[in-house]
Amino acid sequence: MAAKIAFRASGSEVAQAAFKTLQARYGDVPASAADVIVALGGDGFMLETLNATIDLDTPVYGMNCGTIGFLMNEYAEDGLPDRVAAAEEATINPLRMRAGTADGTVHEALAINEVSLLRAGPQAARLKISVDGRTRMEELVCDGALVSTPAGSTAYNYSAHGPILPIQSEVLALTAMAAFRPRRWRGALLPKTALVRFDILEPEKRPVMADADSRSVRDVRWVEVRSEPAITHRLLFDPGHGLEERLLREQFT
Repeated sequence: MAAKIAFRASGSEVAQAAFKTLQARYGDVPASAADVIVALGGDGFMLETLNATIDLDTPVYGMNCGTIGFLMNEYAEDGLPDRVAAAEEATINPLRMRAGTADGTVHEALAINEVSLLRAGPQAARLKISVDGRTRMEELVCDGALVSTPAGSTAYNYSAHGPILPIQSEVLALTAMAAFRPRRWRGALLPKTALVRFDILEPEKRPVMADADSRSVRDVRWVEVRSEPAITHRLLFDPGHGLEERLLREQFT
């Protein structure tokens, strides 16, 4: 029996056209009743889909109707049930961000790729970095810093010259953006269990915003980031094109 499929599509014309075609051909069920969720769009829409279905233990198979599509499979109308049945599964844990703002509010958000801190004014940010309650850097002067998962290590992290991490590695990447002091500090590799805390120094003069997969919090005073093992996302990829292979291939491109 073919898997029951729930389709989700981004708002782009390409994705909406694909949605109508595939829905008519294969049917469509609510996500809560599906064996698999098929996401039609780009990487940003895949992240949105994973967050939207976080309470469902349902794998997500993406088909690229966007630009890069690192987290997606190639789009094709034919043989979708067979492709889903043969797909390789990768499991990933998101990051949990807690961010305290100037008014005392604590904001929480999940991020599949990375949590980033960015200067929100004309001057560089000044950050104090602690890991598991121990201060590791009294002052990092920079445009920003981020904590990345292995799945997100080829995204913003890689653009900031951070390392690409194997998908099954039990580490997180802490990467600086345009570090001024210490000069050219590139970051660190941390155990997946680490709790990373950023305290913002001179926040009124040097405001900082925090971002968890494009969900932003402004005027932060401190930010804590850790992996969230209680939440697991299941992604499906065509055989030979899984996340581990993609991350390895990216390093030789």
